[in-house]
Amino acid sequence: MKAIIAAGIVVVVAIASLLIFSSSPAVKFDPQVKVIGVTTPVTAHIESPHGVRHVTAYVEQGGTRFPLLDQVTPSHRIFWRRNQPAQSVTFEAGKNKAPNLKEGDARLVLEAVADDFRGSTETASAPVKVILAPPRIVPDDSQHYINQGGMGLEVMTPSGSWSEAGVRVGKYTFRSFPAPGHPEQRFAMFAYPWDLPEDVVPVVYARNQAGTEATATFGYKLFPKKFRARDLPIDDAQMEMLVNKIDPGGTLAPGPDIVARFLKINGEMRRKNNQQLADLRFKTEEKILWNGPFLHWGKEESMFADVRNYIYKGKKIDQQVHLGFDLSDTQNAPVHVANDGRVVHAGDLGIYGNCVVVDHGYALQSIYGHMNRIDVKVGDMVKKDQSLGVAGATGLALGVHVHFSMQIDGVQVNPREWWDEHWIHDRILTKLEPGAAVPAAAPEARPHRRHK
Repeated sequence: MKAIIAAGIVVVVAIASLLIFSSSPAVKFDPQVKVIGVTTPVTAHIESPHGVRHVTAYVEQGGTRFPLLDQVTPSHRIFWRRNQPAQSVTFEAGKNKAPNLKEGDARLVLEAVADDFRGSTETASAPVKVILAPPRIVPDDSQHYINQGGMGLEVMTPSGSWSEAGVRVGKYTFRSFPAPGHPEQRFAMFAYPWDLPEDVVPVVYARNQAGTEATATFGYKLFPKKFRARDLPIDDAQMEMLVNKIDPGGTLAPGPDIVARFLKINGEMRRKNNQQLADLRFKTEEKILWNGPFLHWGKEESMFADVRNYIYKGKKIDQQVHLGFDLSDTQNAPVHVANDGRVVHAGDLGIYGNCVVVDHGYALQSIYGHMNRIDVKVGDMVKKDQSLGVAGATGLALGVHVHFSMQIDGVQVNPREWWDEHWIHDRILTKLEPGAAVPAAAPEARPHRRHK
């Protein structure tokens, strides 16, 4: 009898231990899913110390479940595995997987069963919107004349199910805004960036929240440009002066090697600062703030898209591209804002030193670098020719000058076009007048339009 009781105790203890050391899995969608369409990839993240033996997923709509995933692995219910790594499962959701889905609200559900004695089930669910109608996009009928490194403006008509539309040029994307006086149309100011090959074809695009996209080509003629390449000799004294001016404590580019520190600042910091400038594109007004041609002043020392070869002791140690104009000035001379707008940045910006960025509306912005003193603050409205501060040599500058550049939706472009009143009128303003939006072509007249 004692043996039977002892055996019973052992069994009870064993079962209790199995239950105690069992655990529930942690399940979540990563990234979160809000919309599913014709075909939408879904990834779920599952954490379970003993792994999982069964994973299922389905979408539920109108009381009906549509299965999406049923994944089974061999069970280790008693002699389970320990310390199993987290895992991800990816499956397809949408109309292709569940043909009876309809547009509207639904719920996405994933269930995971732990591979231990208890076999606990954990569920992740998310409300989703089913979007099945494709977007459509029709460009305008204009012939666009575009300078490499310069800009254009495209009017488009999106329709169908769409959430965003704009222009794409190679790897660069430009947002659209409502066309004044034509609520059914949108427009995008876009660049043909200096660093793209001549065979890149700009397209208009419309995309819906489910990720379905339509694109179409439009008429254009590109004028290729050759940009200058210049050798820029730099010696130890200049290098040390520049490095210590930007990073006197050696925290940004540490180490005793002054050349290595300079290269880190000239390359890595330059890329970081240019990204900071690009990120300012979201701080824009959806209206024209500028008035007439942009102001040009000073002597042009360096030009847009100059390729600079840095020569140290007779050898090339670096190459960078200068995305603006260096306008020489005299010590303590005022820096004049090129046009009306709102200040969106006023302060230090790494290689650009003391820098002011002014938004002129519709993601068009001007940039003023290397200033000695800044006399405006973020949020200030400024008028053309108003002083922003005083010229200087802060940042990665060897002498007193103003670095002047412009960007459209975060992509830096040649400011020379914006110094030309006729170019602004012909290429920009005529297309933005409420009564003069360019009519879109009929869909059947666009054989090159494609959907994907």
